[in-house]
Amino acid sequence: MKKQSNQTVRMATPGQIKDVISAVVESVPVNNLTYEMAQYFIGRKKWLGTEMKKIFSVDNSRADLIADWRAFYRNLGIDCDLSDVIIPDNPGGSSRVIIMAQGITPQSAYDFCAKNFPCWKYTNDDLDKIVTSDRIAKDGSYAIRVRDRVEADEELKNRSYNDLKQQGIAGITLEEREIFELKFFKEIGKHLDIQNVTLCTGSRYSDGDVPYVFWGGGELRVNWFSPVHAYDSLRSRQTVSS
Repeated sequence: MKKQSNQTVRMATPGQIKDVISAVVESVPVNNLTYEMAQYFIGRKKWLGTEMKKIFSVDNSRADLIADWRAFYRNLGIDCDLSDVIIPDNPGGSSRVIIMAQGITPQSAYDFCAKNFPCWKYTNDDLDKIVTSDRIAKDGSYAIRVRDRVEADEELKNRSYNDLKQQGIAGITLEEREIFELKFFKEIGKHLDIQNVTLCTGSRYSDGDVPYVFWGGGELRVNWFSPVHAYDSLRSRQTVSS
């Protein structure tokens, strides 16, 4: 077994290797392969081998990440194929990747959280009926990056929703924040935003207010602020998306 980042990487089985070789052989255009073309590649075996190695040099860290999120969603009863999800590049400082599986919504994410720890929301309404978000997983899974920290971004304190939108700073959505909470809890059994509040500037309520989320009183709390409100403890989480 090979190891990377202190995690055991499961190697391909003989059957998988056989299938991969078969797929490579089947991709050779034998019906259109001329004598000259065949000789060209035969004479450049070293180059051909180098190019093939490039094809199979899959980033194990990405593979591990996808596998980790698939396991997370399987634990929730969701069997999803995340192989086509584009992981945004890290511009620096945004090391936490959050993958939103197709079909995850503000209400379903809240419900998943509620099955694992106490939750409260200010309204009895279905969140899906009153929340709109900048990014949604209705038609497919996607990934974002945020800073990997317990508390919301100190860099964004004292900035209202209106301030951040005017400055062109993309923020986390309500459903992304809920899934982040659950993933963090599953990892270490603790919670986010113990001292501060995440203003979910990637989402809006139907009346124009902005959702916010924090852990307080032994429960995850979902509430709202006006888009003009700005406080030291009220902070968004800047997102990077593809």
